[in-house]
Amino acid sequence: FASGVGGTKFSSTRFGNVLGSNGSVIPIFVDQIKSGGPVTVTHAEMSRFAMSVKQSASLVISSSLHARGGEVFVTKMPVLKIIDLAEFLIGHYGPKFGFRPSDINIEFIGEKLGEKLYEELMTAEESRRALELEDYFCILPPSTLKKGEYETPTDRKVQDFRDQRYVSSTCPMMSKSEIGEFLEALGLL
Repeated sequence: FASGVGGTKFSSTRFGNVLGSNGSVIPIFVDQIKSGGPVTVTHAEMSRFAMSVKQSASLVISSSLHARGGEVFVTKMPVLKIIDLAEFLIGHYGPKFGFRPSDINIEFIGEKLGEKLYEELMTAEESRRALELEDYFCILPPSTLKKGEYETPTDRKVQDFRDQRYVSSTCPMMSKSEIGEFLEALGLL
């Protein structure tokens, strides 16, 4: 939310998995590797958007500064397959805990009830009323569009993404080496 002339304005943020936060899969995988495995992964095709705690806090602050009321702000994030994250962590931590990476098995345990193989952060309908800014998308409320042109900090017009959803399964995936660089940059290794 943002407070200013005319009262309180409400907006929201939408983002993917915050690596290094409570509930992050990384400590679970590291503990499983430390015990010699197996490392449990739900499904080989499971993909997720990933970001740092700092990036998530930055999105909340930035969106509150730019909010006009009713928007949904969605950070642009890298995407990874959970299996690739697990395999990278096995290769990185296995030897540190005295194991050859080839000795640590991955066990597929299946999705939890209601769990999806991918994340969808912007639907096709929302994409028709979204602005693409440098670091994030700004999904405008339908009521704003009826009133006319939306004023943005960058004076950009609403983009027509032609029903493009922002979905982890259709975005380029980080390679294992890119996952390592990403985790290193976040201070998570």
